[in-house]
Amino acid sequence: MQKKVVILGSSGGNLYNLGGKDPNALLGELIRQIQKADMTVSAIQFIAAEASMDHVHPTTKASLWTWDGGSAGKVFSGTLEEVNAEAVKEDERIAACIENDGIDGVILVSADPEGANRQALHAAAAKKLAATGTGGTSMAKAQAMGLNVVAVSGTTGTTNRTRAIANVFALSKHWGLKYQPAIGGSVSLPEASQGSVWSRISVRGVLMASLPGFIAMALTLILSKIPGLESFEDVFNLMIEALPVIVAAVAAKQVSGLEEVAVVAGVITGVLSVKGGLIGGIIGGILAGVLVQYLLMKCLKLGFPTTTANIVSGGISGLLAGLAIYLFIGPLAIMLGDAVRYVINTALEINSVLCGGIAGLLIWPAIMGGMYHGAILPIILLEMEKTGNSFLGAIDMVGLVMVSAGIMLANVVYPRVKDDRTLAAPGLFINMVFGTFVEAAYPFMFSSKFVLGGALASACIGGLFVGFFNVRGTAYVPSIVAPTLSSDWLGFLISMAVSMFSAFLFTVLANKIARSRNRTSDQ
Repeated sequence: MQKKVVILGSSGGNLYNLGGKDPNALLGELIRQIQKADMTVSAIQFIAAEASMDHVHPTTKASLWTWDGGSAGKVFSGTLEEVNAEAVKEDERIAACIENDGIDGVILVSADPEGANRQALHAAAAKKLAATGTGGTSMAKAQAMGLNVVAVSGTTGTTNRTRAIANVFALSKHWGLKYQPAIGGSVSLPEASQGSVWSRISVRGVLMASLPGFIAMALTLILSKIPGLESFEDVFNLMIEALPVIVAAVAAKQVSGLEEVAVVAGVITGVLSVKGGLIGGIIGGILAGVLVQYLLMKCLKLGFPTTTANIVSGGISGLLAGLAIYLFIGPLAIMLGDAVRYVINTALEINSVLCGGIAGLLIWPAIMGGMYHGAILPIILLEMEKTGNSFLGAIDMVGLVMVSAGIMLANVVYPRVKDDRTLAAPGLFINMVFGTFVEAAYPFMFSSKFVLGGALASACIGGLFVGFFNVRGTAYVPSIVAPTLSSDWLGFLISMAVSMFSAFLFTVLANKIARSRNRTSDQ
């Protein structure tokens, strides 16, 4: 018998710029991979907002997408407040289906465990259904509810296809099913290409999708430091020069809404944007993406053969955009990037310890407030463009990942209640082995002001040590290897250890106080 799966979620915050704004494509890819695994879709409840969930209001326009038995479709449109109210009805229906043993698994896509998906997820937790998904905050809350999560991840650096494959693979593995991902081809849905080319411009989305390229560059840096492998410094320098090509190709593909033809245009532009650095590559890629779509449609309207239209749109658009950067915009882009790095370096020269403390103190409010990916990540990548690591990258690892790991470790060793140990263990593993999923600490931070205050204090303390050693590091890499990618492995290791130990102590103390209060109330 085929396994029955439900898809629950929304267009998300960070996810919005990584495919969430196009529910047809996002849901279509999930459906495609689910059917490829010989599973069946039983229900969908998906809230699509016309802006990132990090910046929405009750009056933001939105729509509700459901499953009619054959395809995903829009069934209701209105304000976000109205759509949420309508979604609760669908949530109740799906919850009843789960309770009647009509569902086997759950895929979460930036879901809302405390709102629109509360009833369904409570029912899924009670039935111990297998669940997987993306969305750091929502997945952490789902785990806290007792959901049987078999795999979890954030959204940074993912695509609709990679997320869908990862989710379906996790469920297939859990159930022992054979699954060969659908890699080639595309999702063909009627509304998949709707929307203005200008609405698809997102610098944040480009940078996050390009993140693997920056990590690869950082890895060449560490190889160059190994005795006998000094020649890798040339590879590192070559990787730096290649970064504009990477971001230009990603930008062209994202902005155009097209596939290979846009990538070709982006590569051509990127090659001509090398002297413009990271910023030049982004601007060139965006320009190429706009031109690709325009020239392709123009050629088709003029009756050009499809092959010729592709050649013109991919080649000419890439060349025009690249020459614009090479001749005019590139020097200005370099000046802007240098200015950002100059400000950071000047501040560190004046008082690196103070800078580290302030950065550490603000890093948690930034990620909780939805400002991290729009403000901090671009600066990290601008720093990495020249040196392969960054000051704010070190703050990220020390102030976020290690603080989260400290909170998780405390709840494994000395939990407030017994169930917290089960919740904390997977988060600790991901923090240490993969250097991500800091949102795992949210259930503990939000349930205790003391733990929250301890997290902020620990991040600040860790930042002070980063400033004291004036160390540069890299984010989004396994914690266990992060020191080797830094400018000072010992200083970075000490900073990481201090931050983690501080968060551990604060959390143990908070749990001890909570236990004492519980014993007093029971007497």
